[in-house]
Amino acid sequence: MRRSLLAVLAATSLLLSACAEKELYGDLSEREANEMVAVLQNAGVSAAKSTKDGKVWTLKTRPEQFSSAVAVLHDQGYPRDKFESLGDVFKKEGFVSSPMEQRARLMYGLSQELSQTISSIDGVVQARVHIAVPEADPLAETQKPSSASVFIRHNPDVDLSGQVGSIKALVTNSIEGLPYDKVTVVMFPARPVMTQAQPSAVKSLTVPAIAVVLAVGGVAAYLLTRRPKKKPRPRLRAVETERPAA
Repeated sequence: MRRSLLAVLAATSLLLSACAEKELYGDLSEREANEMVAVLQNAGVSAAKSTKDGKVWTLKTRPEQFSSAVAVLHDQGYPRDKFESLGDVFKKEGFVSSPMEQRARLMYGLSQELSQTISSIDGVVQARVHIAVPEADPLAETQKPSSASVFIRHNPDVDLSGQVGSIKALVTNSIEGLPYDKVTVVMFPARPVMTQAQPSAVKSLTVPAIAVVLAVGGVAAYLLTRRPKKKPRPRLRAVETERPAA
């Protein structure tokens, strides 16, 4: 009987471990983790954040809702792409760079910062800015103009067509010598990832745990009722002896 109870407890621990949270993404800032938790909870997917040092955060969800969580975050453009600033691109490393390398770094840094700025627009899921600045030729009579291409993947529920002019002006004013008509903005609606419907966050948190507790309690009660009863010991009857006659 004791072995049966131990087996039940072992099975219970396995079931409870199966209900534990599963890590979605790590190495997140607190702001990004808060945004992702809000997005998932608004979509009916359970989510929680955790940290060990208060600087780097981890996002977790229920194992049965892992695929739905990934799909929801993907549709909303999370986790956000990490971009480098001009300070990161031109950080001092103790080496002298050639003019060509310095120019390439400048174009890369401008592209990164513009991509990050456009990604901050409401409704934009992903943004990329590609800059083409021809090298100046001192012998040429006319210089080739610079150009830029902006790729935007946006939420299909948000119409960004009215923001094209503002985006082109933003890119034009950020790059010296770039004409307004040489900026191309291309937008594509983000296609949502189709997944099977998952239970809500409240149900996913409570139903499995309650089911496990009830199942274990029922099995334990059943095993306890089947314990063999001890047989009562036979009572000893006093034997009367005849007294000798006086």
